[in-house]
This record gives sequence, structure tokens and C-alpha cells, in this order.
Amino acid sequence: MAGGSLAPTGVSKERAQQYQGKVTSYVVISCIVAATGGSIFGYDIGISGGVTSMNGFLEKFFPTVYEKEKNAHENNYCKYNNQGLAAFTSSLYLAGLVASLVASPITRKYGRRGSIICGGMSFIIGATLNASAANLAMLILGRIMLGFGIGFGNQAVPLYLSEMAPFRLRGGLNMMFQLATTLGIFSANMINYGTSKLEPWGWRLSLGLAAAPAVLMTLGGIFVPETPNSLIERGSTEEGRKILEKIRGTNNVEAELQDIIDASELANSIEHPFRNILEKRNRPQLVMAIFMPTFQILTGINSILFYAPVLFKSMGFGANASLYASALTGAVLCSSTVVAIVMVDRWGRRALLIGGGIQMIICQVIVAIILGVKFSTDNELSKSFSVLVVVVICLFVAGFGWSWGPLGWTVPSEIFPLETRSAGQSITVAVNLFFTFVIGQSFLSLLCAFKFGIFLFFAAWITVMTLFVYFFLPETKGVPIEEMIFVWRKHWFWKKIVPGYPNADESNVTQ
Repeated sequence: MAGGSLAPTGVSKERAQQYQGKVTSYVVISCIVAATGGSIFGYDIGISGGVTSMNGFLEKFFPTVYEKEKNAHENNYCKYNNQGLAAFTSSLYLAGLVASLVASPITRKYGRRGSIICGGMSFIIGATLNASAANLAMLILGRIMLGFGIGFGNQAVPLYLSEMAPFRLRGGLNMMFQLATTLGIFSANMINYGTSKLEPWGWRLSLGLAAAPAVLMTLGGIFVPETPNSLIERGSTEEGRKILEKIRGTNNVEAELQDIIDASELANSIEHPFRNILEKRNRPQLVMAIFMPTFQILTGINSILFYAPVLFKSMGFGANASLYASALTGAVLCSSTVVAIVMVDRWGRRALLIGGGIQMIICQVIVAIILGVKFSTDNELSKSFSVLVVVVICLFVAGFGWSWGPLGWTVPSEIFPLETRSAGQSITVAVNLFFTFVIGQSFLSLLCAFKFGIFLFFAAWITVMTLFVYFFLPETKGVPIEEMIFVWRKHWFWKKIVPGYPNADESNVTQ
């Protein structure tokens, strides 16, 4: 139990070597179904950029941008600089930020499945409003409902995956969320490519089809089982045991069950998780919950994914060519995520994050040099340099896809103790969506102001975050989720901050 203390203190020693079980079809199917929640996030990222480059959409809702686009003498970097157009993209993420904080107590009190279902239903409503929008207010309202769906989904799904997965394969199975996200982006890009030929109403089909992954997410939330961690935390210990035995494929689950029970006792003793997460012993997890999603967005990936068609059109690509190029980046992102799924539990989190960071820095600098030397404000890139830019951007996207893309979600979802896990994931999602909103709202203006320097801006941030990982992020590969506290106690920096375990012999914690 809890180390012999009268007050619950959580997991007292490492029992990982005693864990039994295997990867069952039950847990794989549950994780695949739950991970479809990532597809709604990805679909929206991919669909919004393509829709904002469609003439029918611009002419109806943003006529000033439509007129600018047709002006051959307009500054290439500034022709799409419109705060209303940026608000269409970014309003969703501001709503998602609020929703992620609301979702935390719901996820903790009613389970992970409840939040997944709420997210799916909200997204269906938002997709319906967007597809039938008659004016800008209706369009923005639909985006807000989509934001609530993403806030709930992004808060609950990574937690669900981390708690269901066997600890030795948690990284790969957790990345099903990011794989579904990238599949959503790729599907959206391909749909945009097709609906762009259906002017002037093709954009309605693009926005309306967002309901499809949302339906899958809602049905998944209804039919998949609740996690053992959530059931035990809410007092259903016997039911939690049965689910744990089923997903591990063995009746010998005592070690893992005891870890969950110990963690649940501490979780239930905490009345205010958001206040508790500020305590010194939770400092490293809080730092990661803030910095990991912040850095993930400051790679610049969302700017490229949101505005890929707009960005490529600004460089001189035709409308169809720009959509095709953005579809290509979506395909690269999807395939590179598969690499991460295969390698994350072999190479570890740190190696992928550092390697991907170096690759992205090089690509951003190359793009900045090409645009700075060969692309003026009123001329188009030559065909050869246009192709080179697309190739380098694809390499950048690949670097993100096998590193910060999936791991920006995986690491924060697996490092929190049960008592602050829901609150910690809410903070992660809220920070992610806040910076997504900031970048989404400001990117077109930054592109106009910085011109090619925008890529150097993001390269500088990637340098900072790569150094951050090297010095401050410990390796979490192969560590059971309920025993993550021991990782911080052994790290060169965090061990100075995280207190040792009370009434326990530290020499025995590696038993």
C-alpha cells in the first residue's frame, strides 16, 4: 500500500518487473477506436487551410481578401493578411482552450469515455453549422463548437491511451492519437483537392465532412471500456480489476493493480488537483505540461499545415498546385508518424525529439535562405526553386512527424501521477491550444512583417527546445505510468526539487 503512512502517499516502490500480461486484441481495438479522436483534430487542421484558399469561400465571407488575391501587384507575403480570415482559423482553438479546462473535472469524475463522447457530439454540431453557414457569425459559431469538441477529445483521448496501453508499448500505442491526427490532415488535404473543383460550394462539403470522424469518435466512446485507472479512482475496484485482467490477458495483475490502487488512494485524497499540481513535488511534470505543447507549436508546423495552400500560392504556385503540394505534406506527415510508432519504444523519447529537432532546424534555415535570395515581394519563384522549397518543407514535416508531433502529446500524458493526471492533461491541451490560437491568429501578419525571416524565427525556437530536451527531459521509455515519480528522483536536475519518498529506503526503490 502507501508505504505504511496513515495518509495516502501514492506508489511506494517500483513493481514494474512484476507486471504480467501481453498485448491483447482487446486493448489494441480499444486504442484504435479511441485514437480516432485525433482524426477530428487533424481533419480540422488540414481542412481550414484549404478552405481559406477557395475562391467561393473567400468571395462569400472575406470579399476583401478575395479582391486582394486577384490583384497581381499585391505584395506576395501580405496578400492574405486579414484578421477576420485568421479568426476563422484560430477561433476554434480559443474555444478548445476553455473546453479543455472544463473537461478536466468531467474526465476525472465521470471517466475518460464521458469526455470522449462529449467531444464527439460537440464536433458533429460544429461541422453541421459550418457546412450550412449563411453568414460569418454562423461560421464562427460552428468553429467554436468544433473547438469544444477538440478540447474534450484532446484532453481525454491521450489519457485513455496511456492508461490502457501496456507500459512497455505505451509510446507506440499512445501515438495512435497522433497517427489518427496525421491521417485526418491527409484526408482533409485530399478532400480539399477534390472539392476545390466544385466551385462555388465545394467548401461546404469540406467543412461538413468533419462530422464523419466525429461520429466514429462518439461511437467509440460509447462502446470502448473505461480504463481500470479511472474505474478504481472512482471506487469501482472490482470492475477495474476485471477490465485490467481482460486487457492484459491474464489473471495475474496484482502488481499493476496495487500500483493503481495506491495511486487512486492519493488521487482521492486530493480535493483540488489544479491547486495540488502547483506543489513542489509536481514541479517537473508541470514544467513539461507547459513547455512541451508550447514548443510543439513553436516549431512552426501549424503555420505550415494551416496555411499550406495559402503559403504555396504566395510563392507562385497555382491554386491546384498549391492544394496538391499541401496534400503531399499531409502524406509525408502521416508516413513519418508511423516511423515514430515503430521506433519510440526502441530508441526512446529523447533520441527522437533531439534528432527531429536538428532536422527541422536545418530545413527551416534552408527555406529561409531560398526565399530570402530568390523570392522578392512581387515575383514568383522559378519552377526549380519552387520544387526545392516543397521538398525541404516535406523534410521539415517528416522531422516533426517522427518527433515533436506525436511526442508533444505522448510525454505529457504519461508523466503525471493519477491524482493530477486529468488536471495535467488539461493544462497540456490548454497551453497547446492557446499557442495554436496565437500562431493561427498572427501567422499571416508575421508572414507579412517578417517575410522569409518567419522561418528563421521558428528555427530559433526549435534550437531552444532541442536544448531543453537534452538537459531537462528524462527518458520515460519502459517506465510504468504509475511509477513515473522515480524517473524524476533520479534525474540530475529534478532530483534537487522532487522530495524523496517518506518512510522509504531509497536504496530499495529499484527492486
